[in-house]
Amino acid sequence: MPCGRKGPGDGDSLEGRYANYFEIGHNAFEFLVDFGQLYFEEPEAQMHTRIVTSPIFAKKLAETLNRALCQYEQAHGRVPDEAGEADSEARADNSRHLRAVKDP
Repeated sequence: MPCGRKGPGDGDSLEGRYANYFEIGHNAFEFLVDFGQLYFEEPEAQMHTRIVTSPIFAKKLAETLNRALCQYEQAHGRVPDEAGEADSEARADNSRHLRAVKDP
């Protein structure tokens, strides 16, 4: 974390939520990123968080996430391209975990 900013474990009251399902939408002015959980036994994801941001900060988020993933892979090894890559049932159902939609 950059100097002077509080992060996880620094006494913040940030709420942590697990997400394995994402929906991304956009219009001319903003990006909407929805987070949720998808269980294999349930037909639909249970959404719990929405982040709304400008295209400039959506691009910064993508760059920051990509940089963090590169650092993670350097430290811990390759991240599989698909969730449950070792599990054929999960691999067949992986397309359910990310949906990009336009114009929310």
